[in-house]
Amino acid sequence: MTLSSMQHNVDLTQYNTMGFTAHAVNYLAIDADDDLAAFFQNNDLQQAHMDCFVLGGGSNLVLTRDVTGAVLHMRQRGIRIMDESSSHIRVAVAAGEVWHHWVMHCIERGWLGLENLALIPGSVGACPVQNIGAYGVEVKDTIDHVKAWDRAQHVWVHLSNAECGFAYRDSVFKKEWLIVSGQPQSRYIITEVVFKLLKDASQWRPKMAYGDVAAMATSLAGSESIQAKHVAQAIIAIRQSKLPDPAVLGNAGSFFKNPIVSVQQLERLKASFPTIPNYPQADASVKIAAGWLVEQAGYKGMRDGAVGVYEKQALVLVHHGGGQGRDLMALAQRISDGVFAKFAVRISPEPIVY
Repeated sequence: MTLSSMQHNVDLTQYNTMGFTAHAVNYLAIDADDDLAAFFQNNDLQQAHMDCFVLGGGSNLVLTRDVTGAVLHMRQRGIRIMDESSSHIRVAVAAGEVWHHWVMHCIERGWLGLENLALIPGSVGACPVQNIGAYGVEVKDTIDHVKAWDRAQHVWVHLSNAECGFAYRDSVFKKEWLIVSGQPQSRYIITEVVFKLLKDASQWRPKMAYGDVAAMATSLAGSESIQAKHVAQAIIAIRQSKLPDPAVLGNAGSFFKNPIVSVQQLERLKASFPTIPNYPQADASVKIAAGWLVEQAGYKGMRDGAVGVYEKQALVLVHHGGGQGRDLMALAQRISDGVFAKFAVRISPEPIVY
């Protein structure tokens, strides 16, 4: 790793699916773990060591300004089988692999457990950070461990599933921070995720309790029994019908997290809004559909200059072009305040905001 490997004043527009223009003062492509280790071992880059921003697929990101320090763009590729038994397989996947490609890779090979997470944008390395989830499945249920660079200890670490501290749209990777120039930065940089997936189809049961998945998967299966490929195909079709293609209309997927409330709070809400969609959780709390809250508050399809709310799905904020990240965040705050005024429930953004 040399200083010549670092690029300067790099336009990040193409590296974030919202399509906001921002620049990286310093930019470094990480194509292998050795690149990352060399970066942190280069004494000429001490300041950049401390002030760095990790970039994956850019699909869960809102850039509101230029990025100072060093942008580390995780582009590693590779999928390798670690071990397997008659019922399960463990597979190590590099951080830079495209998430949806990895999910389809599993379905083609009969590796089960990720089919409900098809067509989620982004990279594999980002999936543990957010503990991505959709249609009744969270990625934490399939992760064996994660390999990462520990910026505090300057060593490689392997964090077990338990050590990752997974929760709803949360993990240790969003809680363990270094404070740099008064700003929080993640302690861990993920370079590989190891999944433990089911191989024995006789032990697999489709998860289809959410939305129209069951009806569509049943239709796709026809006279066959429902398989993982049918569940994935159903979810892909549903997502495509509701979510815009980032290549056509800038977006970061679902923008707001579904709020978690107590049973008592839900009962109070149902007194005024009896049809409010809700999903009981294992810890006796209840998840409420954020998209429904936004739509009922009157924001679905609205536009404010270059940004707005998608006309087909109120959970998605969009960039029509020519806007800035701070415009979108101002709209997000306006929506959050409007939802709170109507329901006394606070919704918060899913994406990382820089």
